[in-house]
Amino acid sequence: MIELKSPAEIERMRTTGRFVAQILSELGDIADVGVNLLDLEHHVRDRIRERGAKSCYWDYAPSFGRGPFRNVICLSVNDAVLHGLPHDYALRDGDVLSMDIAVEIDGWVADSARTVVVGTPAGDDLRLIRATEEALEAGIKAAVPGNRLGDISAAIEAVTTGYGYPINTEFGGHGLGRTMHEDPHVPNRGRAGRGLKLRSGLTLALEPWIARTTDQIVFDPDGWTIRSADGSRTAHSEHTIAITEDGPLVLTERQPHHADSASPSA
Repeated sequence: MIELKSPAEIERMRTTGRFVAQILSELGDIADVGVNLLDLEHHVRDRIRERGAKSCYWDYAPSFGRGPFRNVICLSVNDAVLHGLPHDYALRDGDVLSMDIAVEIDGWVADSARTVVVGTPAGDDLRLIRATEEALEAGIKAAVPGNRLGDISAAIEAVTTGYGYPINTEFGGHGLGRTMHEDPHVPNRGRAGRGLKLRSGLTLALEPWIARTTDQIVFDPDGWTIRSADGSRTAHSEHTIAITEDGPLVLTERQPHHADSASPSA
């Protein structure tokens, strides 16, 4: 079932989105060589508790996971791209770190992800991250009333394949609002002009993610962490958006600040 949100409900989601965006900005500042993933996890736990918010991940127990997740953020390093289980690992120079968080405030959810390079960036890694960011921007631009869901997917696909990267369709974007995952599913590949007609009030999490040289994935023994099957590096970008008559509204947009201005991820 797809629930269209009123302008007032979208504003409530925007409140949650601003909090999520702030956390991701903070983590971009904190993540550095020698910082442990568990330090990032506990920073987010503290911020959620201080805000009186609720993690969407703590009790998350989908069919594919070995749940419940029992952490508040997904932290995926290098060839890991989705659902990375926080663990005792000190970040190293050149690591690619994807951070994905979903939070509920007063009954309304927002979900966002960003990928950064820790320490010294390699050109290939920056290119990979840039591809996901540009694919996300293209998907957002296609999210207007009267378009079809396939227009969003096709826009994401065009950017990704334009960079020469393969696309996995097992995991993609999704609706959200009162819960973290609602209808519809938003694949990162699709045909323009096909699928659900987009209407004002539809709220979506768009999340292009890619591995450099494969469209195949494997799961870690922890039952959660998803990696590229060939060990190639990965990147993931995600925003929660609302479709409105005035155009797409990014509810998790991060405000520029000094650290983001030097970061490879937007």
